[in-house]
Amino acid sequence: MSLRSRRPSRDPDRTVPAPRRARTGRLRRSGRRAAALGLAAVATLGVAEPQPLGAQGLGDRLFPMLGNTGYDVTSYDVSLDYSGHNDRPMNATTEITAHATTELDQLNLDFARGTVRSVKVGGLPARYEQHGEDLVVIPSSHISRGQQVKISVQHTSDPRGKTNGGWLRTTDGLAMANQADAAHRVFPCNDHPSDKAFFTFRISAPQELTAVANGLPLGASGTRAARRTWTYRTAHPMATELAQVSIGKSSVLFKHGPHDLPIRDVVPTANRAVLNKWLAKTPAQVAWMERKVGPYPFEAYGVLIANAHTGFELETQTLSLFEKDLFTAEHLPAWYVESVMVHELSHQWFGDSVSPRRWSDVWLNEAHATWYEALYAQEKGDSRASLETRMHRAYEQSDGWRAEGGPPAAPKAPSPGQKISIFRPIVYDGGALVLYALRQKMGPAAFDRLEREWVAHHKDGVADSADFTALASKISGQNLTGFFQEWLYGAHTPPMPGHPQWRPGAAGDLGKPVQPGQPAKGGQPGKTGAPVKPAGKPAAPGKPA
Repeated sequence: MSLRSRRPSRDPDRTVPAPRRARTGRLRRSGRRAAALGLAAVATLGVAEPQPLGAQGLGDRLFPMLGNTGYDVTSYDVSLDYSGHNDRPMNATTEITAHATTELDQLNLDFARGTVRSVKVGGLPARYEQHGEDLVVIPSSHISRGQQVKISVQHTSDPRGKTNGGWLRTTDGLAMANQADAAHRVFPCNDHPSDKAFFTFRISAPQELTAVANGLPLGASGTRAARRTWTYRTAHPMATELAQVSIGKSSVLFKHGPHDLPIRDVVPTANRAVLNKWLAKTPAQVAWMERKVGPYPFEAYGVLIANAHTGFELETQTLSLFEKDLFTAEHLPAWYVESVMVHELSHQWFGDSVSPRRWSDVWLNEAHATWYEALYAQEKGDSRASLETRMHRAYEQSDGWRAEGGPPAAPKAPSPGQKISIFRPIVYDGGALVLYALRQKMGPAAFDRLEREWVAHHKDGVADSADFTALASKISGQNLTGFFQEWLYGAHTPPMPGHPQWRPGAAGDLGKPVQPGQPAKGGQPGKTGAPVKPAGKPAAPGKPA
């Protein structure tokens, strides 16, 4: 994500590498069989009483109540019936196919900001209760480990909420901004990036509107008078936070990128002419990224430009979300706008194809997107857009960022009521600084090999900081555990390899954010790029999300 108001695992003290933790079922037997024996017999046999219904989570260090254990989702089929008014709840149906990873007599879904009307499991009516942002489902029969589970929820999806992400209301409709934990404010789901799944979206809307979503279109068909239904399906698994649906008075523009890659851009029809010059840059940007890290990982790409004031851009899978103002603000230099476009494009490899195993690993997303944004700015910008200058400046501010937000791979928890506040400068330029130090340590050739192997090896999967440490150590031929321990988890910024003269600033001194287009320290044009994640909160200066 790129925040443009720009200030450019469970264990908080976890070291690298750390052993994997197996997922264990938090949804367990309800005690139905034990109850048949009588409570006295249960006590005699020493059988634990069933866990009471309630909100439960994966225990993610930053979002402990997010996600659920006991099952893995393989696919979502989300149907939305949009009336044409973005200030009213819409009727929706979410069908989830999953397989049980433990014995289940109840299971939880993440869901909020909507009303549940009915739930079926395996085609049979199921009991359900809402507990906070958890929908607890009690099926009519026991679910065995390894069994495929089909869950159908009839519900509403309400775009009227103003905080913490989910639906984003535009001047002519809706779009989604689900990062970091807001997909469940749109549809019931297992809302954690570690559980990726395939998606199908079916959106019914008035004829005069256009609906788009992640993946490829399967066509549009008339349903009833003056309405039609649009269907889209992903060809690759996707994290819930990357889901995108846009409905509005839009034009869909098609072109081809490298290797005939379908490129589909979605723009407000009224602004199509002024935006065309920016959209024309995407094919060359995809080719540039492919030269750096290898083949584009998905079935299509495109830019979704929303007529809304967001303060951020967002890497929704195959269709990155941008606010219109980025392209129409006259004070932003062209190289800067293009570098923000590349930031979101980079996320298709780093964050979308290779997703974080836990939210503490978000630096792997944002550091890489910031890295390629900065490389692109250096190559395509003027002589002042230097990667080394930017990294030197980041080094001077890094201790202050660590004091404010924690080290890159152990960020501080979000501020109360501000869940996207995990997207601080330390995971953007602070994370890119880790990559710069790593390249200094490994050498450019080994570093470039690491980047390509990372996205190839973990394509369509999830990975964490320990995985990155292990691969970097293997490719470099040296044990880099100590290096990453200092750079990712230390309270203070380590010495920079190859630059013994660099000195961090005083801890707590965050420096003054440099605004885009204005001269930065040393005459360098300022970067605006800390990407801001969905939630409507302005991004950290200096980085794209």
